[in-house]
Amino acid sequence: MKKYPLAIVLLFSSYTHADVSAEAQHEVQHLINFVSNSPCQIVRNGSAHDGPEAIKHIQKKYKYFKDDIKTTEQFIDYSATKSTMSGKYYIVNCRDQSPVKTRDWLLQELKEYRANQSSRAKLDSH
Repeated sequence: MKKYPLAIVLLFSSYTHADVSAEAQHEVQHLINFVSNSPCQIVRNGSAHDGPEAIKHIQKKYKYFKDDIKTTEQFIDYSATKSTMSGKYYIVNCRDQSPVKTRDWLLQELKEYRANQSSRAKLDSH
């Protein structure tokens, strides 16, 4: 009878390790929302896509590579950096800005998000 609780714990612990941490889940969700709501065009293999179109592809890749992704940076690398077929990097075109690789664009947004979260945490602790 005591074996069942251990088996359940082992089952759930292996499941939780197959995905990013709770903190990273919040970051990934922020990046998904960021791309979805962006007015920028994401160019993938020569075709431009708006945010909602781009995020469908990114989420598809995220689902495929989910077992390999443990951090937000890995989410970016596996899901939003380059084509697994052609090896070409995804590019972001925003008005009045030079084109940039999606990886760099998302890492910059992640850096800003983390800084904002850190500031909020400090304010909440006072």
